[in-house]
Amino acid sequence: MSLRSRVSIALAAGAVVAAAAVTPAVADDDWGDRGDWGNHQQQHHNPKLYKGVVTASSLALRAAPNRGGQIIRYAYQGEVVHIFCKTSGQTIQGNPLWYLLTDGTWAWGAARYIDNIGPAPRWC
Repeated sequence: MSLRSRVSIALAAGAVVAAAAVTPAVADDDWGDRGDWGNHQQQHHNPKLYKGVVTASSLALRAAPNRGGQIIRYAYQGEVVHIFCKTSGQTIQGNPLWYLLTDGTWAWGAARYIDNIGPAPRWC
């Protein structure tokens, strides 16, 4: 892969992260009672709809979806976290999925240690 291709991929990834950083402000909108259409919109566009509970005694939340990513903070067993989306990353005990969490900071948590509450998160 050429240097130009690598730079283009890196810039595109940065644009996706920047766009995602803007999205939570929209998530705080109150959908109110809009009938089925409002519920349908919430299910697909409201990142706070996706939740999970931490199952590990202490889970390192990282800057990248792998164990080499810088630790941003820790989440503890029983903590309910808000999940923005999921992606493939480093496989942890047979599970390659990682969740992008939106609790105060944007950080990745291994899905192996987060049980979904309700529907599974959408793909990033």
